[in-house]
Amino acid sequence: MTTQARSLPNLLSRAAAHITVRSLVAEFRSFWREFVATAFRPYHPERHYMRGPGPACAAKRRETGK
Repeated sequence: MTTQARSLPNLLSRAAAHITVRSLVAEFRSFWREFVATAFRPYHPERHYMRGPGPACAAKRRETGK
């Protein structure tokens, strides 16, 4: 009986360690995929293009009369 009592916690701790390692690997894989997708995404200048002067420029032009 004492052998079963000692082996059950060992089995449970091994199972917990296996689950922990598996979750760490899954976490690393998801981080790596997101990192590569973000780091090597091509640049799209049209996403950052300003379309004309803003309100500060319009106010300045009204003051100067241009």
